[in-house]
Amino acid sequence: MDMQRLWAGAALLLAAALGIAPAIAFADEKAADETLADGYALGRVLDQIEVSAQLAFEPRFFPSGPRYADQFEGIQLSGFLKPELFWENEARDKQVSFVPFFRLDTQDDERTHGDIREAYFRGIVDDWEYLIGLNQVFWGVTESRHLVNIINQIDGLEDVNEEDFLGQPMINVARQTDIGRFDFFLMTGFRERTFPGPDGRLRGPLPVNTDRVQYESDLEEWRPDIALRYSHFIGDIDLGLHLFHGTGREPDLVLSADGQTVLPRYTVITQAGIDLQYTRDEWLWKFEGLVREGQGSTFLAAVAGFEYTWFQALDSDADLGFLAEILYDGRDEDTLIPGNRSGAVQASVFDKDLFFGSRLTLNDIQDTAILGGMVVDLEDGPAALRLEAERRLGDTWKIELIGQAYLEDDPANPASVLDRDHFVTLRLSKFF
Repeated sequence: MDMQRLWAGAALLLAAALGIAPAIAFADEKAADETLADGYALGRVLDQIEVSAQLAFEPRFFPSGPRYADQFEGIQLSGFLKPELFWENEARDKQVSFVPFFRLDTQDDERTHGDIREAYFRGIVDDWEYLIGLNQVFWGVTESRHLVNIINQIDGLEDVNEEDFLGQPMINVARQTDIGRFDFFLMTGFRERTFPGPDGRLRGPLPVNTDRVQYESDLEEWRPDIALRYSHFIGDIDLGLHLFHGTGREPDLVLSADGQTVLPRYTVITQAGIDLQYTRDEWLWKFEGLVREGQGSTFLAAVAGFEYTWFQALDSDADLGFLAEILYDGRDEDTLIPGNRSGAVQASVFDKDLFFGSRLTLNDIQDTAILGGMVVDLEDGPAALRLEAERRLGDTWKIELIGQAYLEDDPANPASVLDRDHFVTLRLSKFF
């Protein structure tokens, strides 16, 4: 879906949320037309709209020269603007959210892009909740890999940690009961994953040609997707179960006829998954697992581990956490790394890995926090190292530091394609 269609669709959804949906909601009130006509209700609606924004300047430094032709070297200057408009009625049973996103990048033309993260209307009637529009849905509990997230497409231009998502058009109907929450999702208007351009860093040997995307389904991006989710709290256990059938968010990369690029190909998959978190005093025990068919042979994948928090460490106000997780991905080993003609390799970088890290939260007025971790391939040794730190500066400023180093140098491992893309990002944000 190109940006023109996305913006047009979002405008229609927002218009429906601001105009049609409230009109329908008040249709059973005899005085609704008179109230809207005199402008009084409209004025109250406008007074209830909250407007905020994040404006960020984000230089990223690559200390090593590029590995592939056409890639830049040195500093990548960029910045983004993320406005947010939110409306909620006095009864708090109707909401409208609109969150566009714009990034400008000086080095990678593909990374200069825009998206609509949210543009939806949400209503609540008794135990029922319904949402129509573009939204972001986050599932899962583990730290090193967000395995069960399947609703939204990853925005691969933002970062490599797979925590930035594109807004997904959907209808979401949910019901809260005494035995848990049941969610139903109907989606169309598939969002294609974004990738760095030929001159960008953090890409493979061959650039991804997103202009020649392929689909297994003849309906392409308009094929309907469905998802069901059940979630509940059972004592100290948080449980989530999901079933998804539709176009998979993770594309296969097919070598082009001229061998100069790779083409993303999206297949139809069926996926069932579970996420669990058990809380006991200072311990959090976590698990995410799934089984997927339709993308090669049916395979299993899982992440399991714990987080232990030492509260008020050394009689201070700070909390110190220790994290460890085991990662497994059992997909086929017959997928070639694009551009690597040495033979068949594991398609996932998380085939058999161990993650361990630490989280320091100072609990100070500036909300200072530091998270560091390393992924170790159980067959090849250290694979990646990441550090994240953040601190508020006054009431409206925030500074963040993100560093990532790639330690894998075995050509048979997919992670080795990034072995010269170590980077440090400094993000300075102003909140309005």
